Amino acid sequence: MNASKSIAIRPQSQTQNHLRRVALASLVFLIAALLTLPLFGVIIGSMGESDGTWSHLTETVLSEYVINTLALLVMVGVLTGSIGTVSAWLVTSIEFPGRKVVEWLLVLPIASPAYIASYVYTDLMDYAGPVQSALRGLMGWGADDYWFPAIRTLPGAGLVLSFVLYPYVYLLARSAFLNQSQTRFAAARSLGASPLRAFWSVALPAARAAILGGIALTLMETAADFGVADYFGVPTFSTGIYRAWYGMGDPVSALRLSGLLLVIMAILVMAERRFRPSQANNDIARDTVLRRMKPSQPLQWLAAFACIMPILIGFAFPVARLIYLAAGDIARNGMPQFVSFATNSVTMSVIAAVLTLALSLFLAYAQRGRTRNQKTGPMSAATRLATLGYALPGTLLAVGLLLPMTTIDKSISRWMLDQFGWAPGLFLTGTVVTLIYAYVIRFLTVSYNTVEPAVSSIPRAMDEAARTLGSRLSRIVFEVHLPGLKPALYSAGLLVFIDTMRELPATLLLRPANFETLATQVYRLASDERLAEASVAALILIAIGILPVMLITRANLKS
Repeated sequence: MNASKSIAIRPQSQTQNHLRRVALASLVFLIAALLTLPLFGVIIGSMGESDGTWSHLTETVLSEYVINTLALLVMVGVLTGSIGTVSAWLVTSIEFPGRKVVEWLLVLPIASPAYIASYVYTDLMDYAGPVQSALRGLMGWGADDYWFPAIRTLPGAGLVLSFVLYPYVYLLARSAFLNQSQTRFAAARSLGASPLRAFWSVALPAARAAILGGIALTLMETAADFGVADYFGVPTFSTGIYRAWYGMGDPVSALRLSGLLLVIMAILVMAERRFRPSQANNDIARDTVLRRMKPSQPLQWLAAFACIMPILIGFAFPVARLIYLAAGDIARNGMPQFVSFATNSVTMSVIAAVLTLALSLFLAYAQRGRTRNQKTGPMSAATRLATLGYALPGTLLAVGLLLPMTTIDKSISRWMLDQFGWAPGLFLTGTVVTLIYAYVIRFLTVSYNTVEPAVSSIPRAMDEAARTLGSRLSRIVFEVHLPGLKPALYSAGLLVFIDTMRELPATLLLRPANFETLATQVYRLASDERLAEASVAALILIAIGILPVMLITRANLKS
């Protein structure tokens, strides 16, 4: 009798497990479909009929968008690769005064949004700015007596982006240099190679994959940039998408431009994944780490100067100028009223952080329950698609969402009108719902990449021990897993919160009417040449960016 009962129970249990797996896979596919909606929106929408604007764009400015975007990518790639690699090698291989402090400070420029740096350098370098004014006063020159390079140009945009984004290369290159074996470098030196030649022929090739991975990240940020290119008047794909949608009122042309930008981003994503350093490359014994050289005192100071300059240009000068402007504006007009803007920013950021954390946990646990062979199947592919959002520029994401969301709005309104004789109008498009949706799509990658490794590292033995004590799955997760996941959850939530606070293009395109955040307020005031009034909000955005940068740097320096 007992044997027959066990035989009857086993198929039932297998059926229940199968149904759970099907339900889990269905939810993962549904989440992936919802989070890739902008991609389908761009692809399908770009096939629509244009009103003639597209022909006008192809004949006039499309080639300029392509040339400027590619030129910007090349310039930023070369500069960030050079600055990040050289500074990483100097702090890794040479002992110089203040090296330990400089090693931390080299990451600070990434705490400042690039568009804020562009506002500050325009203020500093324009004709009426302090640099040219001091130069005319010192030399006694008039306006026609000297030539000064214009900052609001494509090279100016490339320089600003490079000095803000080089820490991506610096962090990865530094880690690669630290984890290299000393043997080959010492052998090259023993054969008479100079430190420079040994670096060029031994250390640099070994760190090439990490450096190229960092450069790919900076290029993704450059291709996605809107604020710097828009303020400097450099026509790129991001600014072209914005103008085609809002300036020309042609969504099809905006979607076609988005499709071209999507191709560029896909190439950069594949490059980043191709060159992403593997864990195996980081597992080198500590006794093989490069020993730092102690050159002559002048060379040590030269190394210190080379490392300090990127910090000054990328962070210290812009922040000092903003503090000066903020102090003057507060003295004249009192403390600016940013309460409503800050409230909007904080509210949106908190909601986005909570939603991305919930989705990250679900997707991470869905992956945890799969075998190694299963992790290459459709469900894993769906998870990778769901976490591609960070590779989508804000302008592309916004335009890709607007068309499908408008279609959904209209369909629901028509159904409501047919069924109840009342239509709610557009209750998704032009509301905070679509804005939060965009934030979740864009920043889920940040959250998932932080949470998933922590979830996958939880030992299975812990689950089995809890089950033998009669604990249900929900109790195991809340009482056993979550306490250990708190550091990863806090870090992920903080990173999403900060990124959401600073997001500009998606917020500009998707925000409701009269809805301002700190980022859009800074953009609006700076665009009106009122940087002094925007300085306090800009400093707030930089200040909240410093904490996650320091956390990431601390983890990187310890690794």
